[in-house]
Amino acid sequence: MFSGEFDVTIDETGRIALPRKIRDLLEKGKIMLTKGADSCLWLFTSEQWEIFKNEIYQCTDKFSSRGRRQRQHFIGPRQELDIDRQGRILVPPTLRDHAGLSKECIVLGQVDYIEIWDADRYKAYLAASEEDFKTGLEEISERIQNGDSTRSGTAGTDTAVSGAEKQG
Repeated sequence: MFSGEFDVTIDETGRIALPRKIRDLLEKGKIMLTKGADSCLWLFTSEQWEIFKNEIYQCTDKFSSRGRRQRQHFIGPRQELDIDRQGRILVPPTLRDHAGLSKECIVLGQVDYIEIWDADRYKAYLAASEEDFKTGLEEISERIQNGDSTRSGTAGTDTAVSGAEKQG
């Protein structure tokens, strides 16, 4: 389970040193990096990537322009990466550009994946989405009070979908 918020830097060659706590949870070997739903990157273990990729693939239609766009956003740009001996990953330029990564970055654990943000973009995102956050908390509270805390509910899903659609 990935959790924690870490301040990291990206060097001039595009390498980010992953925090030890995150590295220790990543399987040895390949990891997968792709565009996130917001202006960030998503990092997966190989196993979690397969689950995520299958969810996207099964929930989209290649004959639908919207479905193709979702696949193009998440599946198409996926890069298979290695963690080097110093615990760094090399973020390809196209993905760096998508997330606007500059010197200061945030690595954020999200249970089954990791988000990588430019620090300034992350701060702006948090400030701009404060109302969505508060509304989401109210939805979660209602679901807990109703005894429905399963993942299949709607709390937060409108924001996730609209965030992905805004990318396109």
